[in-house]
Amino acid sequence: MTSPVSLSPAQAAARLAEFTVIDVRAPGEYASGHVPGALNIPLDRLSEAVPALKSAAARGPLLMVCASGVRSTRACDILAAADVDAATLTGGTSAWEGEGRDLDHPAGARATWPMERQVRLAAGSLVVAGLLAGVRFPAARWISAGIGSGLVFSAVSNTCGMAAALSKLPYNRAPRSAAGLDDTLHALQS
Repeated sequence: MTSPVSLSPAQAAARLAEFTVIDVRAPGEYASGHVPGALNIPLDRLSEAVPALKSAAARGPLLMVCASGVRSTRACDILAAADVDAATLTGGTSAWEGEGRDLDHPAGARATWPMERQVRLAAGSLVVAGLLAGVRFPAARWISAGIGSGLVFSAVSNTCGMAAALSKLPYNRAPRSAAGLDDTLHALQS
């Protein structure tokens, strides 16, 4: 399998009108600000969106976006396995905004931390809790060892179980007024 085409924010911005932009972050992250015109299909729901994305790709190129480029690269790999070509935005929305480009912020959307920051907070908190509890209960240190092992596995496999779990929390879900995945899939097939 070849690696996906990576576009810098400047390259993507110059061609933005050509692309169907798909943001693969959690709905709460997407609602906090996304590349203009982007549709939200969370990475954990991408497989059910493949037929609609295949239809959209037949009409024009796809650009996959996340916060840093890691999840969008993974999304491109998933799509490539289904014979759907897609490009990824190098550096994600962080790089896009870092170059002075605007993000769309839907009215009434609440700010949600990026998933990487949520993972760092959760992992760090669990490690500290395991170490502190280990002072009184030595077996509690295994919590810290487990979290550390999970982080190593996450780095080696380029997946993150903690991020997948955190994406299910209510504050990472789309607001009730936001269009659901079914609406997005329907729009892609039209």
